[in-house]
Amino acid sequence: MRTDYDILIIGGGLVGASLACAMRESSLRIGVIEAVPLAASRQPSYDDRTLALASGSKRIFDSIGCWRDIAPEATPIERIHISDRGHFGITRLTAAEAGLPALGYVVPNRALGMALMKTLQTAKHIDWLCPAEMQDIRLDPASAAVTVRHNETSRALTARLVIAADGAHSAVRAALGIAAERTEYCQSAIVTTVTAGAPHGNTAYERFTDTGPLAVLPLRNDNECAVVWSAKAGEVQTLLGWQDAEFLAHLQERFGDRLGTFTRLGKRTAYPLVLTRVQEQVRERLALIGNAAHTVHPVAGQGFNLGLRDVAAMAEVLADAVRAGDDIGGLAVLRRYADWRQRDTQITAGFTNGLIRIFSNNAFPLTFLRNAGLIAVDLLPGVKRGFVRVTSGLSGRLPRLARGLPLS
Repeated sequence: MRTDYDILIIGGGLVGASLACAMRESSLRIGVIEAVPLAASRQPSYDDRTLALASGSKRIFDSIGCWRDIAPEATPIERIHISDRGHFGITRLTAAEAGLPALGYVVPNRALGMALMKTLQTAKHIDWLCPAEMQDIRLDPASAAVTVRHNETSRALTARLVIAADGAHSAVRAALGIAAERTEYCQSAIVTTVTAGAPHGNTAYERFTDTGPLAVLPLRNDNECAVVWSAKAGEVQTLLGWQDAEFLAHLQERFGDRLGTFTRLGKRTAYPLVLTRVQEQVRERLALIGNAAHTVHPVAGQGFNLGLRDVAAMAEVLADAVRAGDDIGGLAVLRRYADWRQRDTQITAGFTNGLIRIFSNNAFPLTFLRNAGLIAVDLLPGVKRGFVRVTSGLSGRLPRLARGLPLS
């Protein structure tokens, strides 16, 4: 049957926009529904936070033609320093040892969003409905029907496939009764920026503390760093309420003096942390990607990179289905995507959750073993290479886009 769109992407944040970019040269008619104006300060994907992009993610953006606009705003991570506060364990990773130009890149969300929007401006088969809000969704055997409020009127749209990219509190997931298993970490990530007394040298720091991991990431200015401080839920309001000098003093005490004295603090924002796993990633006429399908702890910076690999796998499955003449919204096609993504999602969720559980337990035997493990990773080249491949998004079955190849 004839539908308004072949694909209707609900959620135009970084993951949804990335999928639209990846599919923009196909013949498919694509609609993107986004509730918040992209220029608005409350747009969650295009705010002042930063992302740590893995090497595999850089390849994906390169393959879909966005990296040239992202690169001027990207800070390469040449070294990663991992430590356990108050203990002997330490691991040091370098891009040179891994045979990579960089272990990853730190990119402002806003710069990434602007690059995606610039790329989409030339797309011929993509309609951007923004601000627009999904009011209702129905999945039928032949098509999906979505009621959308746009320009102060309600419209009924049909599509062969609906892709939910509408975040951790997915309205699509809720409307269709798709259950999600949530594990509360009882932590929030406090995100800010600081000026360090010494140049960061393109080194990213992951420091495990008794209240949660503390990440300090290099930014474009040699002395500017992004901070992601995982704090216990009961302490968050206290940390946010401190004067700048008091916050910096506590941050310094947590991190140490590897970067000299911290000065000049940016805006502080807190984000609750939760592990989310959905019971169904696909139904006939529906697929979930990004945070709508899974959320993980930000330790090791895996969340967005996991969602971007969803994008690359989905784009490949759909491109192959179009070439074969298969129904892109049929369950047989969508199960190829779900089966492909299952292992990566399980490994990433297990890896990040395991790190939090192991490093939050200060019982002596476990403390000794985890620090011995950090030393082992540091000293054993084979173990180190495997660790880098997993965290860089270069392990397992890689989509064509993640291998630097076009979809066709």
